[in-house]
Amino acid sequence: MVRVGVIGTGFIGKGLAIEIERQEDIDLTHVLTRRDLKTIKGYPYPDVLTNDVNRLLEDCDIVVECSGDVLYGTEVIDLVMKAKIPVVTMNAELQVTTGSYFARRGFITEAEGDQPGCLAALHEEVIEMGFKPLVYGNIKGFLNLNPSLKDMQFYSQKNGLRLEMTTSFTDGTKVQIEQALVANGLGANIAIDGLIAPKSSDLNKTASKLAETAKLLDHPISDFVIAPTAPPGVFITATHDARHKRALSYYKMGDGPNYTLIKNYHLCHLEIMKTIRRVINGGTVLLNNGKNPTINVVAIAKKTLRAGEVIRKGIGSFQVRGETKRLVGNEDFVPIGLLVNARLKRKIEEGQAITFDDVEMPDSLALTAWRETINSSVVKV
Repeated sequence: MVRVGVIGTGFIGKGLAIEIERQEDIDLTHVLTRRDLKTIKGYPYPDVLTNDVNRLLEDCDIVVECSGDVLYGTEVIDLVMKAKIPVVTMNAELQVTTGSYFARRGFITEAEGDQPGCLAALHEEVIEMGFKPLVYGNIKGFLNLNPSLKDMQFYSQKNGLRLEMTTSFTDGTKVQIEQALVANGLGANIAIDGLIAPKSSDLNKTASKLAETAKLLDHPISDFVIAPTAPPGVFITATHDARHKRALSYYKMGDGPNYTLIKNYHLCHLEIMKTIRRVINGGTVLLNNGKNPTINVVAIAKKTLRAGEVIRKGIGSFQVRGETKRLVGNEDFVPIGLLVNARLKRKIEEGQAITFDDVEMPDSLALTAWRETINSSVVKV
C-alpha cells in the first residue's frame, strides 16, 4: 500500500482526496491544512486532517502539494525535500517562483490535470510519434485584464472557487504563469513579453500562424490563444517528416507543414492520479520549472498604486496582474508570486512592472529561493 499525503483542502485538494480514497492500492494518510480543524465543515474525510506537518512527513511515501499558496507551499516542500519524499504539485504559481530551487534538491514534478502538466504529457506523445513541436499552446475562452470586484465575486460564488483564484483566471495571470512553466520546463521560449495571445475563430489556422512565428525565431514558443468556441484544453503545433505528408492528410491532420494536435480537456484533480502512479512506478519528472529557468512572471500594475500601499497577495489581486518576461536583463523585476504583504516604497503608474527597488517585502524562504535561482541561472548565462 502506497501512502500519499496531501497539502491543501481547497477545490483541488478535496477532489484529489476523494480520488485517492477510491484507489485500492493507495492510502490517503494525512491532509495538511492551516485551517482550524474545528471550523472545517463538509470535508469528506475529517479523520485525515492535520495541522501537524511532522505527522504528514512521518506517514507518507509521496506528497501532493496543491495549496495554491507560494510562500506556504515553499516552506512545506522544503521540509518534504529534507525528508527525501518525492513531491507532486498542482501549483504552477509555486513552480515558476521556487520550483527551480527545489529541482536542484530532489524530485519535484507538476501533475497532469492543469494545462502545464497536460501539455507535458502531450509533448511526450507527439515526440514518440516523431513530431517536432513548434508551439506549446493553451486554449483560453476569455480574458479581461482588469475585471471588477463585483463580477469576480459573482463568478467566484457561482463556481465555488476562491475570489483570488477566479480573478487570476480572468485577468490572465494564471495562463501567463502556466505558459512560463511550460517554456521553462520543456525548453521553449516566448515570442514576446506578455505572449502574443491571438484571438481565434479557427484554432488550426491560428496555431499555424504561431508556428510560423516560431520558425522565424528559430525556437519553439509557449503561448495561448483566446478561442471562445474551442475546447478547454491544450494543443501542440508541430512539423513532421515530409515523407508522411500524404499519410497525415489521410489521417485528417491537414496538408501541413504545420500539424496541430489537441487534448480537448483538462480535468485537474482527476488527472493527478496519473502522475501519482507515474511516480509510484519509478517514472521520471513529467514537468517542473527546470534548474535554470529563462522566463519569469512579473507584476504589472492594474491601476496607479500609491507609495505606502500594501499588496497583500499579488496573484489574484485587484492591484496587479502577472505577465511573462524573459529573465536575462530583467532580473530586477519581482515575480508576482513573491508579492505577499509587500509595501510599495514609491508610486507605481498603471501598466508599470514592479521591481525589487519599488517594494519592501518580508524575508521568506521563497524570496531566498528566488535569489538563489537568479544567482545560479541568469548570472551564468
